[in-house]
Amino acid sequence: MRCHEVDYEIRGHDMQLVEVELDPQETVVAEAGAMTFMEEDINFETRMGDGSEPDQGFMGKLFSAGKRALTGESVFTTHFTNEGMGKKRVGFAAPYPGSIVALDMSKLGERIVCQKDSFLCAALGTSISITFNRKLGAGFFGGEGFILQRLEGDGMAFIHAGGTVVERELNGETLRLDTGCLVGFSGDIEYDIQRAGGLKSMVFGGEGIFLATLSGRGKVWIQSLPFSRLADRILAHAPAANGNRKGEG
Repeated sequence: MRCHEVDYEIRGHDMQLVEVELDPQETVVAEAGAMTFMEEDINFETRMGDGSEPDQGFMGKLFSAGKRALTGESVFTTHFTNEGMGKKRVGFAAPYPGSIVALDMSKLGERIVCQKDSFLCAALGTSISITFNRKLGAGFFGGEGFILQRLEGDGMAFIHAGGTVVERELNGETLRLDTGCLVGFSGDIEYDIQRAGGLKSMVFGGEGIFLATLSGRGKVWIQSLPFSRLADRILAHAPAANGNRKGEG
């Protein structure tokens, strides 16, 4: 394997945490700020880039970090390495309530495309980059815009999503869903945006103006509660700036 072979355990239900078990000298790469705990002998170092190509040089790392900046993520990742003699664990949690999805990249064609803020952590050797959507409609009206995140490798990777995660297998079918509910997809999946029915349905239906359309062969991961929907509900029920409050009765 090109990637480090790590073991893991996902804990919890509504607000999950993943514990990654590292053998001596194994490393896991995570988003900055995702770590919740680490055992003795695990050392961490913040680096530019994902470390999948250790010999790429400074300019290569700078270019890789620049691509991550386009997605709104930090240009740095944190590398956690077990420098002890026995197995040690480090835990990572998502920044908002939801579920963590464990992806065995070796069984998924060694390539996953996901929404730009869903990556949590992965075994060292996983390439974390971006991909541009080639269709103009999907770029302007899709929940993820032109830029999606691409994970490549043959090890374990972990992504997080809001609420409950549903996994669907497409075998030539077409699946339509809310643009914000798409977490990621694998295989030969075509991603596009289509208008949500007629004019009346678009304006009064409450399901949004556009729907994401996925077709082909591969797996699709769907989240039941996108963070944008959760944030809208919180803002709608937050106290007004002037201090007026409405009771629940």
